[in-house]
Amino acid sequence: MQEEARNLGGDRRRTSGDGVPRLNAALLARRKALGLTQLELADLAGVSARFIHELENGKETVRLDRVVALATALGLELGWRRIPPSSPPGDRP
Repeated sequence: MQEEARNLGGDRRRTSGDGVPRLNAALLARRKALGLTQLELADLAGVSARFIHELENGKETVRLDRVVALATALGLELGWRRIPPSSPPGDRP
């Protein structure tokens, strides 16, 4: 993972602005919309309920494979979107 972060030009200790909290909120909203408890979602996604709790409560250092598993269990797909280079970092979505 550290190697991958270096290859992407990133620092694994930094977050992507407000992207992580938005992802956390989106996953929480989808779980609630489906009427699932954290434990039910954990069983569907093959992760711990503690992981879901931490993610929904703002923990930013989570494993991407587990986030993908949650998204899949919620019927969501994660994707990458290119940020235009002309946008200042604080203005990026």
